[in-house]
Amino acid sequence: MASEEGCCFTAASCICLSCQGPNRMHARYLYGILFLLTNILAWTTRDYSHRALTDLNYLKRCNDDPNCLGSEAVLRLSFGSFVFFFMMYLSTVGTSSVEDPRDKWHSGWWPLKAILWIVITILPFFLPSVVIQFYGEIARFGAGIFLLIQLLSIVNFVYIWNEKWTSADRAQCRVPLVVVSVTCYILTFIGLVLMYIWFAPRVTCRLNIFFITWTLILVIVMTGISLHTKVNAGLLPSGVLSLYLVFLCWSAIMSEPLSETCNTRQRQTGKGDWLTVISFMIAFLTIVFATFTTGIDSESFSFKKRDELQSEEKIPYSYGFFHFVFAMGAMYFAMLFVGWNLHQTMHKWSIDVGWTSTWVKIVNQWLAAALYIWTMVGPLLLKNRDFSA
Repeated sequence: MASEEGCCFTAASCICLSCQGPNRMHARYLYGILFLLTNILAWTTRDYSHRALTDLNYLKRCNDDPNCLGSEAVLRLSFGSFVFFFMMYLSTVGTSSVEDPRDKWHSGWWPLKAILWIVITILPFFLPSVVIQFYGEIARFGAGIFLLIQLLSIVNFVYIWNEKWTSADRAQCRVPLVVVSVTCYILTFIGLVLMYIWFAPRVTCRLNIFFITWTLILVIVMTGISLHTKVNAGLLPSGVLSLYLVFLCWSAIMSEPLSETCNTRQRQTGKGDWLTVISFMIAFLTIVFATFTTGIDSESFSFKKRDELQSEEKIPYSYGFFHFVFAMGAMYFAMLFVGWNLHQTMHKWSIDVGWTSTWVKIVNQWLAAALYIWTMVGPLLLKNRDFSA
């Protein structure tokens, strides 16, 4: 393991120092590191750089509200990250061959791109607040696009997983398939019960009861459709997505403000206690991981078959799609750090908190269920359409 890590580090160092060394698989990790650094800057700037930011004339309107000041700094860093990755998208979209000069631009030229990233990260701090607020409004839609892309990627992944385990040449996977499916449903049931206990201790907690009960209904509907003889989608996709819906419901309720008395669990308090720190770090790393894994899953949005993709495309993944996802991810992390509300103050060590965050996650849950149900019933309703490609 140590030798492998050393090789990876050496390879990454060579790529950084070389303008022409295009290791296409390592390049994506370097872009992920840049995205991670931007997230770290956004967090530290929001929570710990209020004194430094007050020296910028364009941010004087936030002098009376340090939380407001930090939130606007997050938008500025997000704007810089968006511009960088959108520029990379425009300069690499349509690349299909390693012979294309844009392949070397995507995979090499790291000294130049590092300088470009630094400059673009700093420049937004010299823009007027009205420009940043306008970007913040647009970022809401960009973050929504990111969530939609992520949903499509998750559903596609689950179907691929199920297809590989149920194929004729993988009979040895039948037992794991059953075990994973049953485990997902057991965890789904346990999660629903615990949410009723933790988040709906009284009959007056109508909103939480609605969230949890509707999640249960969605799970039943998805499972029922998947077991229908005309669909026969199997229990693995439904089980995994049912567990995912429970997670989204739990995450939505945990995003409710501290003033919500129906939530009996300890939540992000803005203090540096161990639970808040661990919850923050998990959510923080999840942003980067979700953006990275979604960015390399361009096949989910292609109209070509997989064998055609492997035989026709000479690059390992779609560069344009990769950078587009990271550009939308830049908008997404901004919304998480400001709670999807440009005028909401955020406390230290908090992420994705507020009623807006709660409803975004609930709507995301409904879209996930609707998308999965459509993938099952769509071919039946539109019999004249060919869904094989």
